[in-house]
Amino acid sequence: MNASTIETTTSTERTVTSNPEPAKAEAGKKELSIEVSDRAAKAIRKQLDQRGTPDACLRVGIRGGGCSGFSYVIEFHDGEPRPKDRVFVRDGVRVAVDPKSLVYLNGTILDWEQTLMRQGFKFVNPNEKSSCGCGHSFTV
Repeated sequence: MNASTIETTTSTERTVTSNPEPAKAEAGKKELSIEVSDRAAKAIRKQLDQRGTPDACLRVGIRGGGCSGFSYVIEFHDGEPRPKDRVFVRDGVRVAVDPKSLVYLNGTILDWEQTLMRQGFKFVNPNEKSSCGCGHSFTV
Protein backbone atom coordinates (compact mmCIF):
# COMPACT_ATOMS: atom_id res chain seq x y z
CA MET A 1 0.00 0.00 0.00
CA ASN A 2 1.35 3.35 -0.97
CA ALA A 3 0.04 6.41 0.85
CA SER A 4 1.09 8.68 -2.01
CA THR A 5 -1.53 7.13 -4.29
CA ILE A 6 -4.45 8.05 -2.04
CA GLU A 7 -6.06 11.46 -2.47
CA THR A 8 -7.48 12.88 0.73
CA THR A 9 -8.69 16.17 2.05
CA THR A 10 -8.45 17.21 5.66
CA SER A 11 -10.12 20.60 5.69
CA THR A 12 -13.30 19.30 7.37
CA GLU A 13 -11.66 16.82 9.73
CA ARG A 14 -11.61 17.46 13.43
CA THR A 15 -10.60 15.27 16.32
CA VAL A 16 -12.73 14.79 19.40
CA THR A 17 -11.59 12.75 22.35
CA SER A 18 -13.76 11.28 25.07
CA ASN A 19 -10.69 11.08 27.31
CA PRO A 20 -9.37 14.38 28.70
CA GLU A 21 -5.78 13.12 28.42
CA PRO A 22 -4.72 12.98 24.74
CA ALA A 23 -3.18 9.73 23.54
CA LYS A 24 0.56 10.23 23.29
CA ALA A 25 3.32 7.83 22.31
CA GLU A 26 5.74 9.42 24.77
CA ALA A 27 5.85 12.68 26.71
CA GLY A 28 6.55 15.57 24.35
CA LYS A 29 5.66 13.59 21.23
CA LYS A 30 2.98 14.45 18.69
CA GLU A 31 -0.58 13.33 19.46
CA LEU A 32 -1.51 10.00 17.86
CA SER A 33 -4.21 10.14 15.20
CA ILE A 34 -5.74 8.60 12.13
CA GLU A 35 -7.33 10.32 9.17
CA VAL A 36 -10.70 9.45 7.63
CA SER A 37 -10.90 10.23 3.93
CA ASP A 38 -13.92 11.90 2.37
CA ARG A 39 -14.74 8.68 0.48
CA ALA A 40 -14.59 6.65 3.70
CA ALA A 41 -16.82 9.14 5.57
CA LYS A 42 -19.43 8.95 2.78
CA ALA A 43 -19.31 5.13 2.80
CA ILE A 44 -19.67 5.02 6.59
CA ARG A 45 -22.65 7.43 6.49
CA LYS A 46 -24.33 5.37 3.75
CA GLN A 47 -23.91 2.13 5.71
CA LEU A 48 -25.09 3.68 9.00
CA ASP A 49 -28.19 5.02 7.24
CA GLN A 50 -28.88 1.60 5.66
CA ARG A 51 -28.58 -0.03 9.10
CA GLY A 52 -30.98 2.52 10.55
CA THR A 53 -28.40 3.59 13.17
CA PRO A 54 -27.27 7.05 12.08
CA ASP A 55 -25.83 7.88 15.53
CA ALA A 56 -23.63 4.77 15.73
CA CYS A 57 -19.91 4.87 15.02
CA LEU A 58 -17.42 2.72 13.19
CA ARG A 59 -14.85 1.04 15.41
CA VAL A 60 -11.46 0.27 13.87
CA GLY A 61 -8.50 -1.45 15.45
CA ILE A 62 -6.05 -4.28 15.21
CA ARG A 63 -5.72 -7.70 16.78
CA GLY A 64 -3.06 -10.34 16.76
CA GLY A 65 -3.48 -12.95 14.08
CA GLY A 66 -3.63 -13.33 10.35
CA CYS A 67 -0.83 -14.63 8.18
CA SER A 68 1.45 -11.63 8.87
CA GLY A 69 1.01 -11.05 12.62
CA PHE A 70 -1.73 -8.42 12.97
CA SER A 71 -5.08 -8.04 11.28
CA TYR A 72 -7.36 -5.04 10.94
CA VAL A 73 -10.73 -4.94 12.69
CA ILE A 74 -13.71 -2.93 11.44
CA GLU A 75 -17.12 -3.13 13.11
CA PHE A 76 -20.11 -0.96 13.84
CA HIS A 77 -20.57 0.16 17.42
CA ASP A 78 -24.10 1.20 18.40
CA GLY A 79 -23.36 2.46 21.91
CA GLU A 80 -21.28 5.33 23.17
CA PRO A 81 -17.52 5.00 22.60
CA ARG A 82 -15.57 3.53 25.50
CA PRO A 83 -14.06 6.02 27.96
CA LYS A 84 -10.47 5.59 26.71
CA ASP A 85 -11.34 5.52 23.00
CA ARG A 86 -10.14 8.26 20.70
CA VAL A 87 -12.95 9.39 18.44
CA PHE A 88 -12.22 10.96 15.06
CA VAL A 89 -15.05 12.84 13.36
CA ARG A 90 -15.26 13.53 9.63
CA ASP A 91 -18.34 15.04 8.01
CA GLY A 92 -20.52 14.02 10.95
CA VAL A 93 -19.45 10.36 11.17
CA ARG A 94 -17.46 9.04 14.10
CA VAL A 95 -14.61 6.53 13.98
CA ALA A 96 -13.52 5.13 17.36
CA VAL A 97 -10.08 3.62 18.03
CA ASP A 98 -8.87 2.03 21.27
CA PRO A 99 -5.55 3.36 22.64
CA LYS A 100 -3.53 0.16 22.04
CA SER A 101 -4.62 -0.07 18.40
CA LEU A 102 -3.95 3.63 17.87
CA VAL A 103 -0.25 3.07 18.55
CA TYR A 104 -0.09 0.78 15.49
CA LEU A 105 -2.57 2.82 13.43
CA ASN A 106 -0.99 6.22 14.07
CA GLY A 107 -0.81 8.17 10.81
CA THR A 108 -3.12 5.74 9.01
CA ILE A 109 -5.60 6.93 6.42
CA LEU A 110 -8.89 5.04 6.49
CA ASP A 111 -10.06 5.15 2.89
CA TRP A 112 -12.80 3.57 0.78
CA GLU A 113 -12.00 2.00 -2.54
CA GLN A 114 -14.36 0.78 -5.18
CA THR A 115 -12.88 -0.99 -8.18
CA LEU A 116 -14.02 -3.72 -10.53
CA MET A 117 -12.30 -6.29 -8.30
CA ARG A 118 -12.86 -4.93 -4.81
CA GLN A 119 -15.09 -2.68 -2.76
CA GLY A 120 -14.40 -1.83 0.84
CA PHE A 121 -12.42 0.03 3.44
CA LYS A 122 -8.70 0.30 2.94
CA PHE A 123 -6.07 1.08 5.58
CA VAL A 124 -3.13 3.10 4.29
CA ASN A 125 -0.84 2.51 7.26
CA PRO A 126 2.64 4.07 7.27
CA ASN A 127 3.63 1.71 10.10
CA GLU A 128 3.27 -1.42 7.96
CA LYS A 129 6.59 -3.07 7.21
CA SER A 130 4.95 -5.80 5.13
CA SER A 131 1.51 -7.20 4.44
CA CYS A 132 0.05 -10.43 3.18
CA GLY A 133 -1.27 -10.88 -0.32
CA CYS A 134 -4.89 -10.49 0.72
CA GLY A 135 -4.16 -7.12 2.37
CA HIS A 136 -5.94 -8.00 5.62
CA SER A 137 -2.92 -8.67 7.82
CA PHE A 138 0.41 -6.93 8.31
CA THR A 139 3.60 -6.65 10.36
CA VAL A 140 5.10 -3.56 11.97
